[in-house]
Amino acid sequence: MKGNFCYSNPTKLCFGDNALSFLPELLAEYGPKVMLCYGGGSIKKNGIYNKVTDILAQAGKTVVEDPGVMANPTTDKLYEGARMAREEGADLILAVGGGSVCDYAKAVSVSAYCDTDPWETYWLKQQSPSCRIIPVGCVLTMVGTGSEMNGGSVITNHSQKLKIGKVFGTEVMPRFAILDPTFTYTVPQYQMVAGFFDIMSHIMEQYFSGDDDNTSDYIAEGLMRSLVTSSAAAVANPHDYEARSNIMWTATWALNTLIGMGKRQDWMVHMIGQAIGAYTNATHGMTLSAVSPAYYRHIMDAGLPKFRRFAVNVWGVNPDGKADREVALEGIAALEAWMRRIGVVMSATELGVTPDMLAGIADATFIMTGGYKTLTKAEVVDILRESM
Repeated sequence: MKGNFCYSNPTKLCFGDNALSFLPELLAEYGPKVMLCYGGGSIKKNGIYNKVTDILAQAGKTVVEDPGVMANPTTDKLYEGARMAREEGADLILAVGGGSVCDYAKAVSVSAYCDTDPWETYWLKQQSPSCRIIPVGCVLTMVGTGSEMNGGSVITNHSQKLKIGKVFGTEVMPRFAILDPTFTYTVPQYQMVAGFFDIMSHIMEQYFSGDDDNTSDYIAEGLMRSLVTSSAAAVANPHDYEARSNIMWTATWALNTLIGMGKRQDWMVHMIGQAIGAYTNATHGMTLSAVSPAYYRHIMDAGLPKFRRFAVNVWGVNPDGKADREVALEGIAALEAWMRRIGVVMSATELGVTPDMLAGIADATFIMTGGYKTLTKAEVVDILRESM
């Protein structure tokens, strides 16, 4: 392990098929006004809304509802929610939904009492909050982002064609998260498998960096192997509790900061994917799947030992009698085969990307320097072109 670091994660997790039973005691720690955030209404159809609101009523909470959180939360929605939270005096923001709702709740928590434009302050300038922060809790209904146990929040500004993530510190992380794998059963298959790839991408973004022998990479390999096995079972039977519970737990540990400790990190796939999302509003996990194979082939030679290790330790590629580059390419091919099996998008064209967008998407892509290769804007265009 290289470098020096301090690790802390304050989020309390309650996990299992009766995890919601912990919510009453968690709510007792906060004041009477709860702002309830959720998406398009699916939680009303599957009964989760009633379960949560019944508990809130029994706990004596006054509930202010903030529905309509979209898959890629926008600045307009953020301003609306921040104003509501401030005017209503919310003591707790309770996000019930997937990663986008959790991201949105954290964005509202730091924006409600911000005396400057939160988009400019937090997302464009990447500053840390100095204002009052409203505590956040999550009831997770879809896995993928790990937002239930980290400080990340991605917001889209359509007028500027920018989609930017801000990773806040521990003070913004959810205070608690309820993880019931059965709540994920009714997620449509397209969204389910997009979440599966989002998990894999989070792990790979941290794994494909560094040249030392470190514990974090061994954990990452185990998480990836678990995901490959469980995703196949979940695609075959979405109500397979063992598979869905393993995936939910893997998603959380993929991005709760643990496996990034002591490492540089890449995150270029996410930067390109978010830029695509700003132009197309496509599902986040699918923007990542569309560009990942082309990106990893592009940087493979710069990090060849790790790509060889990925092929052998994650995918079981037999290295005997083969050059390292051949083994590494077999590993990327195995990744692509798994992607096809679970049914994710393999082409940016399927997401609505057209040739005339490529330069603009590249310009909107933030260039990161933590991976094996620092890209130029021209290389981003090449990767996008190869991904179409």
